[in-house]
Amino acid sequence: MKDVISKAATLLEALPYMQRFDGATFVVKYGGSFMDSPDPTVRASVARDVVFLEAAGIKPVVVHGGGKAITRAMEQSGVAARFVQGQRVTDAATVDVVDRVLSREINPEVVRLIEGLGGRATGFAGTEIFTCRKLWLRDPGGAPIDVGFVGEVVSVDTAPLLACIAEGRTPVISPTARGEDGQVYNCNADVAAAQVAVALKARRLAFLSDVPGLLRDPKDPATLISHLSVLEIDELKRAGVIDKGMIPKVDSAVAALRAGVEKVEFLDGRVPHSVLLEFFTDEGVGTEVVADA
Repeated sequence: MKDVISKAATLLEALPYMQRFDGATFVVKYGGSFMDSPDPTVRASVARDVVFLEAAGIKPVVVHGGGKAITRAMEQSGVAARFVQGQRVTDAATVDVVDRVLSREINPEVVRLIEGLGGRATGFAGTEIFTCRKLWLRDPGGAPIDVGFVGEVVSVDTAPLLACIAEGRTPVISPTARGEDGQVYNCNADVAAAQVAVALKARRLAFLSDVPGLLRDPKDPATLISHLSVLEIDELKRAGVIDKGMIPKVDSAVAALRAGVEKVEFLDGRVPHSVLLEFFTDEGVGTEVVADA
């Protein structure tokens, strides 16, 4: 009986959050690393949480990655992967692999996972949703570095997404985009997810990865930062706490918060139901970032 009562207590704890978020849009950036797991329960964990969000009256939108799968496909095709400042150098051969893996392999698989658990989802290639400009990097002296067909999302076509949501379906979006030249570009999935959150006026934006959240010491999970304000981000960058691959993710979070997203979460997708723990419990997990203190 105690176990049954504790289950009821858990449901009651979630109730005020469900009431508060009823009808709200949540954007979840689903790391491609989960799709690489040989464990089917890991691959399905986030999908199950998305289905719960649907059932709870929330409107989830998923943007997924797929970096490891792209690298593996490139190796199989005899194309060497190169990175500059964390960006994948994307020539014509590489962008074909990127488009195939993200939009025609991973995207349909995420949709199948959600629908296999009783949810309703529609897949979108990013080229149907995003337009972009070519991304130029800079060396320490300020000179431009060309990394090929890498794009920076500049606009989001919300019409097909809103139509999908109105039908009670979850949009699942790959991080590719169409340039002004008509070319397909590879885009940073974190930046794309933040742009979607802003365009849809989402209440929440969650980044799921294979780390516990933002850590003061990347080697020590016990140094997890549970709460941050935008004002503290620059200090952490200067201290080197936020660097390398975390910078685009954190900068995207800051841009989303300044554009009206209420809160951004950095969650460990390896923790079962981390999305539900963050959104529907008093304690939460991972790192939450808010616009001010």
